Amino acid sequence: MRGNPWPAEAGGGAPLPETGEQAPALRKAPTLLRGATGSDVDAPPSDGSPVIATAQTAAPADDATPARQADPTPPPARKTPSVRKITPAGQGEGAARNAALIQAAAALIWAPQAALIAFAIGSLARGAPASAMVAPAAGVLALGLLRAALDALGVRRAFQGARPILTARRLGACEAMAARSPLDVNRAASGEAAAIVGEQAEAVQAWLSRFQPARLKASIVPLVILACVTPLSWVAGLILLIAAPLIPLFMALIGWRAKAASEAQLVEMGAMNAFLLDRLRGLATIRTLGAVETTATRLRANAETVRRKTMAVLRIAFLSSAVLELFSALGVALVAVYIGFHLLGDLPFGAWGGKLTLAQGLFILLLAPAFFEPLRELSAVWHDKAAGEAAMTALDRLSALDRLTASGDGPAAIPLPGARGQDRQDAAAMEADGPREAAPAPSLPASAPPARPLMVTARGLRFRYPGAAAPALPDDFSVDIAAGERVALLGPSGGGKSTLLALLAGLAAPQQGVITIGGQRLDDASAARLRQRMAWIGQQPHVFTGGLEANVSLGRAAPDVRASAGRALRWASLADVAASRGGAIIGEGGVGLSGGEALRLALARAAFNQDAGLVLADEPTAHLDRATAGTIAESLLELAEGRTLIVATHDPELARRMDRIIHLAPATPPEERS
Repeated sequence: MRGNPWPAEAGGGAPLPETGEQAPALRKAPTLLRGATGSDVDAPPSDGSPVIATAQTAAPADDATPARQADPTPPPARKTPSVRKITPAGQGEGAARNAALIQAAAALIWAPQAALIAFAIGSLARGAPASAMVAPAAGVLALGLLRAALDALGVRRAFQGARPILTARRLGACEAMAARSPLDVNRAASGEAAAIVGEQAEAVQAWLSRFQPARLKASIVPLVILACVTPLSWVAGLILLIAAPLIPLFMALIGWRAKAASEAQLVEMGAMNAFLLDRLRGLATIRTLGAVETTATRLRANAETVRRKTMAVLRIAFLSSAVLELFSALGVALVAVYIGFHLLGDLPFGAWGGKLTLAQGLFILLLAPAFFEPLRELSAVWHDKAAGEAAMTALDRLSALDRLTASGDGPAAIPLPGARGQDRQDAAAMEADGPREAAPAPSLPASAPPARPLMVTARGLRFRYPGAAAPALPDDFSVDIAAGERVALLGPSGGGKSTLLALLAGLAAPQQGVITIGGQRLDDASAARLRQRMAWIGQQPHVFTGGLEANVSLGRAAPDVRASAGRALRWASLADVAASRGGAIIGEGGVGLSGGEALRLALARAAFNQDAGLVLADEPTAHLDRATAGTIAESLLELAEGRTLIVATHDPELARRMDRIIHLAPATPPEERS
């Protein structure tokens, strides 16, 4: 690893829309996949020796007010991925209502079918020839075909209307999770979030496509049938009117319990998924410590809890169906008993002063089951409502960026600066212009200048994690770092080194104070753009399943991604590793790579960003042997040539190679030493 990995004649890759190991939080397309618009930068310090000053004061006098000039060469336009315009949730709700109305209309076609059947049987009873049945039979067949077509159309429309609503909810949950800072300890666990978005959210589809149409049918069809029956027999209408309210009343009582049971089941399932994913990630550690049996026992206990809660939901679902069948059967039986005894003359009342004919009695008997059918369908999908509402609540919980309630009984979320503003800009652009293919990024000329170093200034910073008793940084922390300067942050664990790096990287906003990067204030409007001018090297770089080149580029744009990733790998001395592995993929979490190789991969990721003018490294030599730590330190210094470098470290050897050392201590003013 010798020389700057991106010499001027090498061309190089396009600017990167992320900060290395925090890629999962920052690599949210299309929010952060945007080209930098250029920024003011500062000249490198003229003094190459270590600087002795205080952290609250400016850098040395010769670097305190460096000449600032605009970058005359803006970064190249970046190729953004084409996106599909998502149907708004409001349109989906309208389509779902129309689908429910279509299904209700299909159910009402049974009334004229029943009238034709009753008329035909009545005619046969009066001695009509069989040929007279052709016309009613043809009418019943035609109406049946129409009913089947409308019902199929309604089901299809219901599904098509529910899908955009579910997609919008999922998108909102994913955007909210991506808008949470990596420092937010109150974020949902990965396994829980994956279970909610990927699996449990499907219950919303069934709720919207099955329960909502069934509820509308239960509101319309019984009233229409009651209006058809009552003019013929007020007794039959009264029986139906009395039996009908008992069903929704009992269903409501059961529904409250069903919703609570479904929510408990979903919470337990999410907790089990989070536990399983966490233990799978640490499987090597569990095996090393001999805790496999203990972990398996706890997993079995979690699975048993999920089984019990799932069976509780199923018991309630079957109970509600059984109760509904009982009430509907009693209602139909009472109507049949009355019609039978009325036609026999034992119950001569109830027909508005006259006697029902056979055709009228059959018409009422045929409509009685159809009166309860929508209520039976509603009961059959009642558990879909409970599961769907529980899933919707879980999605809303993920979508809530700020959990701090008015009573202060919940922890506050830490937002990612710049994420929400970019979301609104992307949504407005898509709404105005629709999806479009982005223009291809132009190739960089061979004489493209390297990135300019960025000056870093912090004034009066205060930051405290939600629920923490002590601040993460010394109060009113201030520091000035000149462009091109190399600074080491030293201090005990918990002194705020990693927190300070995260604040400077725009991964969280301080509760008080101002940060400027390259002369631009770091806030919601500029955070996403400024992060593209930074390179991040974390102390535990996450390695994704895939090839080495894919782990270097991380989906970031460049005129020639493969060539740029290859140059970065060669500079990081990983070309031999890539060649020896061939096309073999790397396991999740870096399975197949040593600790030193994983850190060199992090260096290659940082080197991929040609536009980085600020390099932030968090414990780059931690947990490494002396030889590997020395190699990583040398590579880091080479990477920082022509850039500003800020390193948080416990390594005194690495710190001594910096221009300046800032000592941090928890809740105490920092001091600087040479």
